[in-house]
Amino acid sequence: QVQLVESGGGLVQAGGSLRLSCAASGRTFSTYYMGWFRQAPGKEREFVSSITWSTGSTLYADSVKGRFTISRDYAKNTVYLQMNSLKPEDTAVYYCAARQSPGRLTLPYNYGYWGQGTQVTVSS
Repeated sequence: QVQLVESGGGLVQAGGSLRLSCAASGRTFSTYYMGWFRQAPGKEREFVSSITWSTGSTLYADSVKGRFTISRDYAKNTVYLQMNSLKPEDTAVYYCAARQSPGRLTLPYNYGYWGQGTQVTVSS
């Protein structure tokens, strides 16, 4: 059974940084695709970033390019999202997700496994 557990959220001032972690367990994730999504109140869940576990290939939403960095640690079975130069509009619940199939990695629908989410609040 796949489990994804996020941590690292919190309250930060605009311009600050946070690092989110997603600890994965229950499977060998070398063939998986891992994603970060976020959802602000009253808005749909949106893609933030993804990483292909085997190759390290990454994707980013335009809104976070140059500010966020996704990475993975094989030994710890953990995916990270380093968030720098945070803005108030980055405020949301951030979710880690995993899928086995390639395709449109920016869409949430084909991710079969989700964490519980971690709140990120950026004050102005």
